[in-house]
Amino acid sequence: MDRIDDSLLLEFPAIARSGRRYSVAFARSDAERREAQRLRWRVFVEEMGAQPRSKEPGVDHDLFDPHCKHLLVRDEESGEVIGTYRLLPPHAARRIGCYYSETEFDLTRLQLLRPRMVEIGRSCVDPRHRAGTVIALLWSGVARYMLAHGYRYLAGCASISLADGGRAAAAALHRMRAMSLAPIEYQVFPRAPLELDRFDAPDDVADYSAYFDRIWAQAQPPVSADVRLTPEQDSEHHHVLGGVSPLAF
Repeated sequence: MDRIDDSLLLEFPAIARSGRRYSVAFARSDAERREAQRLRWRVFVEEMGAQPRSKEPGVDHDLFDPHCKHLLVRDEESGEVIGTYRLLPPHAARRIGCYYSETEFDLTRLQLLRPRMVEIGRSCVDPRHRAGTVIALLWSGVARYMLAHGYRYLAGCASISLADGGRAAAAALHRMRAMSLAPIEYQVFPRAPLELDRFDAPDDVADYSAYFDRIWAQAQPPVSADVRLTPEQDSEHHHVLGGVSPLAF
């Protein structure tokens, strides 16, 4: 791990309103990375019911993990990793051959952004610690990393369950197309698009926000969507949103 990464988040604690103390830092060893992978398994597989892709029960991992920076938030009282994000910087993406998002989307139109584009993903927080402090610490860590290395763009994708028949996924797409679609030169394309013809949408664009919020509230577990999104349905019956967002520093 680069020295700048190792020292970037040292002495960066936070105290939640509950009185809990947290700290954020990058994983410094394989053992710490596995702590993040075990948390991901508990959240994605055990809590959310995702289909496990790794062959090792209890540990969520894939071929991208060894090439990523793993951001960890710890509960200082218990010592447990209770929040994580992984970051794939451009030089590591070149080394492995692609970003994870490229397994879901065609990113050809983002070629000019790649030298300053970091992919983020696999974000999760232990359900006992979802009061806002942990995700704020994770985003603070991401921002410090981006600033320190001079990166400009964040990219990534996230899944939405289709357990409700696809209503939440369709509502998300309708909302993003109406409000936050990227300029044509920066749009990405899903490798397996969601069939939107099966779903109804309000005629009035002004109703999209309320429509989305009403449908989204019914989706379990709740997921937060961001700008510039393109959908796809993967083989595990999840709707995948992918996007890239510039950072203003």
